[in-house]
Amino acid sequence: MHFSRPGLFIAGFIALTCTLAQADAPKSLTVAMAAQNGSKQDGTATLTQDGSDVKIVVALKNEPASASEPTHIHAGTCSKLNPAPEKPLSSTESGSTTSVLKDTQLASLTGGKYSINVHKSASDLATYVSCGTIK
Repeated sequence: MHFSRPGLFIAGFIALTCTLAQADAPKSLTVAMAAQNGSKQDGTATLTQDGSDVKIVVALKNEPASASEPTHIHAGTCSKLNPAPEKPLSSTESGSTTSVLKDTQLASLTGGKYSINVHKSASDLATYVSCGTIK
């Protein structure tokens, strides 16, 4: 196989551009979780790129003691949320949860396209208690 010098230059430029784009991608992002519907459940969600996966740690204050609250990633912002979950996360219990999204790049979740949403309970999914838009 024969490579011309311009062809090698272009291939090298593309490889360098891809490497720089990956180096500029955020490794971790903290999202402010705001209380909704009078719940007083605010806190943070920390998203971290871990190899080919994204680890998500949600930490909320003022969660009811015996609550198990379904937690999801939804398309849209907290002010204009698609009610159908895009990606399930582990339920928030005692104010926290840790989930791993396999084969996901953090950059694919950013830009205000998605929000992390915590529901009051499995029997009351229509009531949101905390939400944070992933910016």
